[in-house]
Amino acid sequence: MRAKLSYAVTAAVLVFYFVLVGSRGVMLIQSGTVLTVTFGIAVLILPVIGLWFLWKNTQFVRKANQLAAELDAEGGLPVDELKRTPGGRIDRDSADEVFAKRKAETEAAPDDWRSWFRLAVAYHDARDTPRARKAMQRAIALHDGRSVQA
Repeated sequence: MRAKLSYAVTAAVLVFYFVLVGSRGVMLIQSGTVLTVTFGIAVLILPVIGLWFLWKNTQFVRKANQLAAELDAEGGLPVDELKRTPGGRIDRDSADEVFAKRKAETEAAPDDWRSWFRLAVAYHDARDTPRARKAMQRAIALHDGRSVQA
């Protein structure tokens, strides 16, 4: 719940920022000189890109949460079997061990979105966020029945 609240607050702050920047871009355009219109258009592009990125990221998170809920209903969510340091951090060797199991599971069933979901969690636990995101994108695509690039 804390993560959802944090995400919502961050998204709201970003939207406020985009509106503020967009209004400044409009003000620059309204000035009417070639230079201010050019800068105004450039300033307006940034919030558009930011809103697109925020939208895509929110859709990704929403779909990943839907997969998690579906997997939880099936009883297939990965069990937290990771060892932790006294400070509460995940032990790297433990994460690597679980990752090896999840990778083997995914190689055995490459068209199963469930195995890709669990692999994404293992990547995340191993602190490999880019690969975790790619694995989750693949799980989402397989779940939705879309073709997946190797």
